[in-house]
Amino acid sequence: MSSQPTPPRTSWVTTLAVLGAFLIVAALVGAMRHYTQPPPIDGKRAAERSKDLAEMRAANAQALNTTAWIDKSKGLVRLRIQDAMKIVEREWGSDPAAARSNLIARVEKATAPPPKPKAAPNPFE
Repeated sequence: MSSQPTPPRTSWVTTLAVLGAFLIVAALVGAMRHYTQPPPIDGKRAAERSKDLAEMRAANAQALNTTAWIDKSKGLVRLRIQDAMKIVEREWGSDPAAARSNLIARVEKATAPPPKPKAAPNPFE
């Protein structure tokens, strides 16, 4: 091993190379921030978002507070929250075991998988 000091020119080149690398990385970060930032929300976009939020809240309130058919063929009905709470209190207060089996039967009816299609006969048999 040599114990000779590094010439001053080599240390300056190394310093400039490290500084250049940092500047290149900083430029790349700045470019990425510029290209990935979404456009600012102006008044028109804010009004559009506000209108969409109001429509969504109105639809949710209507769905929660009205009775309607979900699927007539399966006999599924959407109830108001107050009505559903009264039914649950009445059923679970009198006989919890029967209410539980009734609930399981209704869930199975609502989420039953469709029947499998008949397999086509194999023409080689």
